[in-house]
Amino acid sequence: MESASVVKSVNVQKDGSVATVSLNRPEVLNALNKEMMQELNKELKALSLDDDISIIVLKGNGGAFCSGGDIKSMFDLGTEKDFYHIMDCIGELVMCLYTMPKLTITAVHGAAAGLGFSLALATDCIIAEKDSKVAMNFIGIGLIPDGGGHFFLERRLGELNTMKLIWDGEVLKAPRALEMGLVDILAEGKLEEAVNAKVAEWKQKPLQAMIRTKKILAETKRPQLLKILELEKASQLVMRQTEDHQEGIKAFVEKRKPIFTGK
Repeated sequence: MESASVVKSVNVQKDGSVATVSLNRPEVLNALNKEMMQELNKELKALSLDDDISIIVLKGNGGAFCSGGDIKSMFDLGTEKDFYHIMDCIGELVMCLYTMPKLTITAVHGAAAGLGFSLALATDCIIAEKDSKVAMNFIGIGLIPDGGGHFFLERRLGELNTMKLIWDGEVLKAPRALEMGLVDILAEGKLEEAVNAKVAEWKQKPLQAMIRTKKILAETKRPQLLKILELEKASQLVMRQTEDHQEGIKAFVEKRKPIFTGK
């Protein structure tokens, strides 16, 4: 008999044909470390193969959906092999989420930033609270977006607007993100009610036909997303070796504004 229960970093709850996947590291605003990404990948793959599930809702416990990658865990990536393992895990996770034969919703409260925003963009519908925020803010630590961020942003914004958003690293309030097409639905009241309304709407439709259309489009775009994930992996390794990235990490830990030199 176990003396204490293990707190999982990802929780899954099923209700009929709907599965709710909850990120569960609230003490760090659901920042994604290696263990959490592996657990999320495992759960999503299992749901992909579950014929009883048609709709998946991705959400975060605590004060935010997801604050991005766990920056402090970057200090543990001492070797190139460790780094590539993490990047491959990210790529596998994003590809699974984007191509899975289910309809997917991300429920955003608090913040969806960095890799967390990439995950949200990989789903079919983003529903956000009015006071929530989204950001592709890798630039703040001298890095580029990963998790297919370039692919998903260009898909919604086009090339020039994608570059501007990435270069500025602007934090967008949900109403502005809706105007730009980065959020699909703004919750007028409670977030859970807006998500439930969308799920109920989808349930009244021929879901298998909707999923088939998703699969066709996703398969068409699969080579492009794979290519971008490889380019992001190679580029991120180069960026991690820059002086600007080291300064960005140091400034983050010290809670101050970074001083970049372009090197």
